[in-house]
Amino acid sequence: MPAALLRPRGPLAQTNLISTLLLYLCLHTGSVTGGIMKADEIQNGGGDTISHSLALVQRLEALLAQGNGSDVALRVQTVGAEQVKVIQAHSLMLSLQSPVFEELLLSRNGTTLVLLETAECAAVFDKFIRYLYCGEISLCLEQATSLHKLATKYRVQGLQQGVTQYMTQNLASNSPSGHVVEWYQYALQTGDVALRDSCLQYLSWNLSSVLQSGEWTHVSNDLLMTLLQRSDLILQSEMELFAALEAWINQNKPDALTAENALRAVRYAMMPPLELFRLQTQSPVLARYQESVRDLLYQSYQFHSASPLHMAKYFDVNCSLFMPRNYLSPAWGSPWVINNPMRDDRSTSFQTQLGPSGHDANKRVTWNSLFSPRWLPLSMRPMYSEQGSTQPTRVDGGRLRIIITPATSSADFAGVSFQKTVVVMARKQGKMVVRHVYNFHQSTEETGDFLVEADLHRKTSEYLVDGSLHLHIVVKPLYQNLIATKK
Repeated sequence: MPAALLRPRGPLAQTNLISTLLLYLCLHTGSVTGGIMKADEIQNGGGDTISHSLALVQRLEALLAQGNGSDVALRVQTVGAEQVKVIQAHSLMLSLQSPVFEELLLSRNGTTLVLLETAECAAVFDKFIRYLYCGEISLCLEQATSLHKLATKYRVQGLQQGVTQYMTQNLASNSPSGHVVEWYQYALQTGDVALRDSCLQYLSWNLSSVLQSGEWTHVSNDLLMTLLQRSDLILQSEMELFAALEAWINQNKPDALTAENALRAVRYAMMPPLELFRLQTQSPVLARYQESVRDLLYQSYQFHSASPLHMAKYFDVNCSLFMPRNYLSPAWGSPWVINNPMRDDRSTSFQTQLGPSGHDANKRVTWNSLFSPRWLPLSMRPMYSEQGSTQPTRVDGGRLRIIITPATSSADFAGVSFQKTVVVMARKQGKMVVRHVYNFHQSTEETGDFLVEADLHRKTSEYLVDGSLHLHIVVKPLYQNLIATKK
């Protein structure tokens, strides 16, 4: 994978530091004018400014490479190995960029500073030091966590934030064994909340591809339970999740309590009765732990045998067992590809099952969807003219909106509310991934931020794939409790 070049804003961009470094170069490499540096930029704004920033960086890089004027030797030793790496450095550069180095240098004895690092961090330590001199660094997936560890350890905040941003933006990148699970575990250990949440969101929204990758079997017990308890998982079906969980249990051989807790997090009521029966008769894992999930299977069969309205009188239908996730199979919704989305309004129709209950297996609901690229809410529309002419509902300057409504009403809708979920797909690092997820009941206006950052006027927009907006609509029935309150 091609490396990324990171140039975070940092001390090297500040004028006072430039002056300090120029003086330092004069003292250690001769006068700056001794070798004329070509000006990178001349600006006129109340006075002429001559910038030698690029040339200065080149001089600093040469200073590090040649070791001229070095006053400290960094002796990098690998923990548990005899490998040693020696870097000739300069106290001023290290102290300016890292408060940790500043403290170490003040308390050192002699001209050598001994540093103990892991093998992974020792392998990239020279790149880390180069960043302190030049303010830029090339990144690749395999080295990201090691560089982040060094930036965190030596409190180089600019690099730490830059690597976190790089990792967040490269979750979809291809790697031989996967990297998102590893990055999540690392973020959890280091307390990097932003990276942890980004990894967890990526895993949840792209779970189908994760389940089919080599990363899945490396998921930890805690991460497994975190994922299984979420309702925003995006995958084909609950059966797909159970099959992946079965493979995880067979591969990792967890203790009985972990396996039982994981199996109890499966939403068996979201599986058709025939598939549920097949699992009971053919799954070795379910046969082994059937006693621990017997009550859930019993409730699921009850759910399939009676109407949801009748179930709601006796059971808590708002518990996770009866709560759908974001399933992409045809029974739950439909993909929608909108070519040139800013051109005009578009509409489509699709059918879903009334609900996952076996009682409603043969009932279908037709949904009408309207996409408006320039819709204005009533409060923002122009007033009616004196002649009473009707004003258009779409004008320039409006915002994107999707409305999803049933084609007809039905008595079968009693006790059920339908949550609509619009999944926005995009191509990243060469593959389709989920970019955003929006939940609402009728209109995306309820979310308040539907694709507000998407510039769909540009064909090169990162939200468009070959000029088209790729969506997937999921309709989820949510049941209302009708249990009488006991006095």
